[in-house]
Amino acid sequence: MPAPFIDVLRAGGINAPFPIQAATLPDTLGGRDVLARGKTGSGKTLAFSIPLVARIASGNRVPRKPRALVLAPTRELATQISAVIEPLAAACRLKVTTIFGGVSQHRQVQALSAGVDIVVACPGRLEDLLKQRQLSLDAVEICVLDEADHMADLGFLPAVTRLLAATPSSGQRLLFSATLDNDVDKLVKRFLHNPAEHSVDSVDSPVAAMTHHVFTVSGPDAKRDLVNTLASGAGRRILFMRTKHQAKRLAHQLNQSGIPSVDLHGNLSQGARDRNLAAFSSGQARVLVATDVAARGVHVDDVTLVVHVDPPAEHKAYLHRSGRTARAGGTGDVVTVVLPEQRRDVTQLLRKAAITATPLQVTAHSDEVKTLVGEVGPYVKPAPAQKVNGSPAANSPRGQRSHRPRGGAEGRPARAPRRSGGGGGQRSAQRAGSSTSR
Repeated sequence: MPAPFIDVLRAGGINAPFPIQAATLPDTLGGRDVLARGKTGSGKTLAFSIPLVARIASGNRVPRKPRALVLAPTRELATQISAVIEPLAAACRLKVTTIFGGVSQHRQVQALSAGVDIVVACPGRLEDLLKQRQLSLDAVEICVLDEADHMADLGFLPAVTRLLAATPSSGQRLLFSATLDNDVDKLVKRFLHNPAEHSVDSVDSPVAAMTHHVFTVSGPDAKRDLVNTLASGAGRRILFMRTKHQAKRLAHQLNQSGIPSVDLHGNLSQGARDRNLAAFSSGQARVLVATDVAARGVHVDDVTLVVHVDPPAEHKAYLHRSGRTARAGGTGDVVTVVLPEQRRDVTQLLRKAAITATPLQVTAHSDEVKTLVGEVGPYVKPAPAQKVNGSPAANSPRGQRSHRPRGGAEGRPARAPRRSGGGGGQRSAQRAGSSTSR
């Protein structure tokens, strides 16, 4: 471990490695290709950030020729990876830039022209810039592919294959993926040379230290009242919806009820997404209403509750969504709200996710619900609607409603994803309708 990194890690409150870091660092720092599997919240980002920076700590910066590359499926994940890398890079006087679609490429091109050492990118925009000859990947010494399985879900693997092929075959390659499906396995066989394999808490196991609840309701009205009550607590919580329109509408309804909320989905511009995430992270908004775009790419500490307002279609999506709470050894609660016609599907979903939770018929006034909500947050008067580019803004703490980007997870066309996604203190596992997975 390079000595300057120790001070950076200690300043961030990190004094001991997480299991995936302890498992992979000897190989990654030693220069081996690595295939690592671990679920969300396991410390994967730091596990690859340390060897990434260490590998290129010495050497000269050349305009348009980065020496390290990280590929990520979403803008949010790319941004948060950069935030982890930057303190380490600064300790070695290295420059980092982030590249993704949905925003003007002007600043990204400027940064590349000035010279950067590390590029963290979504594949679509990076491939665009490569075709425009705004950069070259022939000087890349180490390449990281994060959340490769999600890349496959979004239809990015052809672009990822072309990008990896543009890097030197002699470079070090690290691939992090929650699962090893056929498409991901093809990448491993083509681009990783005799990789060291490490698997820590695969995505097919329940996220640790989580209490799971299944609340059944009599119909849509009872569901609406229950969701409003679950959202009313003082702590941070994330509510997952199936569609962008539903997420936007629920965030608006919660704001009108005095519960400061923001939405996060693919129809928001990058600026609006950044503002909404900042509001949620700072506590200005207590509730984030999201589609599955947030299940992979958003990492916010101290989320006390995750609510599957609309149950996902796949068990892996359930686990990824749920992983927004109980992160890094913490604890948290997860609620799935179930309408009568959804009971069979949810039962099968939880069985595949290895979650055992007894369904409990509830209303918004049930004692089990009140216990879970805990302290109710203060009422916040809704902000008056503003106008953005002549359109009425969503009534949220940001007062912003943004235009539709070009589409896809990073603002460019992509194959339609599957319809899945893709701690408030330790609570007793003995409560009715709940179970604890560790």
